Amino acid sequence: MKAIADILRMIGGALATLVTLPFRALARLFGGAGRTLHRR
Repeated sequence: MKAIADILRMIGGALATLVTLPFRALARLFGGAGRTLHRR
């Protein structure tokens, strides 16, 4: 049982990183764009 739980936890962690990566990239893009726009 513990092995199955560990595997599921690993898969969950990998999925979490895969899901959050694009959002983090978007946030960085929009954060940079927002900063350059506000400089005007």
